[in-house]
Amino acid sequence: MNRLTRGLALALVVLGLAACGEPAVQYRGSDISGVDFGRRLQLTDHNGRAVSLESFRGRLVVLFFGYMHCPDVCPTTLSDLAQALGLMPPDAAGRVQVLFVTVDPERDTPELLRQFVPHFHPAFLGLHGSPEEVAEVAREFRVVYRKQAEAGALGYLVDHSAGMYVLDARGRPRLYLPYGHSPADIAHDLNLLAAARE
Repeated sequence: MNRLTRGLALALVVLGLAACGEPAVQYRGSDISGVDFGRRLQLTDHNGRAVSLESFRGRLVVLFFGYMHCPDVCPTTLSDLAQALGLMPPDAAGRVQVLFVTVDPERDTPELLRQFVPHFHPAFLGLHGSPEEVAEVAREFRVVYRKQAEAGALGYLVDHSAGMYVLDARGRPRLYLPYGHSPADIAHDLNLLAAARE
């Protein structure tokens, strides 16, 4: 057997073995594994407890930035997340923590967040901080937000990034789910990530 034939045979064996391996995980959101951001969070939950990403080790974390006076994106997203958890096996859903980080800390007080966020699901947590603390966490997660100059009938609006981040049980950013990701797609991705080998 000459070198070319041996090389071709070896390449075919390697390709055959690769085809027998585990299939690649097919997330419906964007796989962002390995990004160099989204590693720190220091805020207060709506029950008054100081929390960090370490507080949720061992659980998947869905992190969403929004505000209570949001007329559409925020309530829709929180509702979709609640529906997604309802589509998951109960034990898997119980290992998911949804965190709603306010980008309007002046109006979204912990007391109001405590009324608003659990309305969508009792396990969801609203996170609050000073304007500076919220800005720092938003920068860490590459989230952009800006208070609009003109106020409407319901007061001012806040333009903000509308997607969600999913962190694995070790606190690493793994998925980005864009706004409008359906409850079924959210549940699909959370189930896959929960079952993935670390």
